[in-house]
Amino acid sequence: MIRLAQCMSRLGTESAFEVLAKARALEAQGREIIHLEIGEPDFDTPPHIIEAACRALRSGATHYTPSAGIPQLRQAVAEAMSRARGQEISPQQVVITPGAKPIMFFVILAIGEPGTEIIYPDPGFPIYESMINFTGAKAVPIPLREERDFRFDVNELRELVTDRTRLIILNSPQNPTGGVLEPEDLKAIAEICVQRNIPVLADEVYEHILYEGKFASIATYPGMSVSERTIILHGFSKTYAMTGWRLGYGIMPLALAEQVTRLMTNSNSCTSAATQWAGVEALKGPQDSVPVMVKAFRERRDIIVEGLNAIPGIHCVKPKGAFYVFPNITGTGMDSRTCESFFMNEAGVACLSGTAFGRYGEGYMRLSYANSVENIRKALHNMGRALARR
Repeated sequence: MIRLAQCMSRLGTESAFEVLAKARALEAQGREIIHLEIGEPDFDTPPHIIEAACRALRSGATHYTPSAGIPQLRQAVAEAMSRARGQEISPQQVVITPGAKPIMFFVILAIGEPGTEIIYPDPGFPIYESMINFTGAKAVPIPLREERDFRFDVNELRELVTDRTRLIILNSPQNPTGGVLEPEDLKAIAEICVQRNIPVLADEVYEHILYEGKFASIATYPGMSVSERTIILHGFSKTYAMTGWRLGYGIMPLALAEQVTRLMTNSNSCTSAATQWAGVEALKGPQDSVPVMVKAFRERRDIIVEGLNAIPGIHCVKPKGAFYVFPNITGTGMDSRTCESFFMNEAGVACLSGTAFGRYGEGYMRLSYANSVENIRKALHNMGRALARR
């Protein structure tokens, strides 16, 4: 038997794919399952982006690229984000990766080590905690609570910060809750980070899927630019419906970008050449598809929130961003994992236990409304009927 390194036992997983596998198994038996578990837009990638990749392939973009990405895409990202964040960002601060998740992986790997602490949101994207544990650093959760619309308490953050804190992870708009940090939250967090000289990994992949107000980034606050303390994690999957393309990027201080590039060289070599040219077109081409998609998500959000609140035993706050709801199911008398199985088996609805996103997710479920209005309405009907029979 192969002996594995101890660190492998500390790696977690992403439960959405496990639930998807169970749902597919039931479908293979003839069951009808409505998929509200997977977090990806149900729209197609815009045609002009697809065509850009095809042109690139026909033009010979079938070879290795620099590990940090082709100059044209790094430049396009730098220009777009310089405008969006109101600061000068150089292409050398941009690292292109196969999906946004490697930025999370590489940054935590480069910063975390035994004896250090990293603060992350809970409930939150499960790979944060998984990667922190993998490095041997101590994972320190900061709770996101329903009564605060799933914005964490800055005073609580202040108490969690110690001399061992090496990194704070933010995600806004947030997965799984759809919560959004307010400007006053970001200002207070920035002041803590500047005072204690702590960098922030700002997961901003849902930036453009926002239903209220204007997006705010911690990178715009004094002392927190991407040349100082902020590492922006971003990508194309959510904004341009490009999940299967695996194209993301990080923007960070130059010294860290050099190390993340080295990790790219040691792992992936580079990101697919043709995919990168599709990214150039996504940033520089027509943006019409984005507001159309967000408008559809807003309609679905309103329908699913209203429908969930009409089911006895369930209460759901209205999310301000992303495409998830995080309803409170304590009134059903079931814990989250039991509820996940119940809705799958009794209602034919695949959704995720809140505990898939951390221990503070107990009592909640995550449902993705990246599905048709027809299917969402059917899922709500099935869930209500199943609970009524229980």
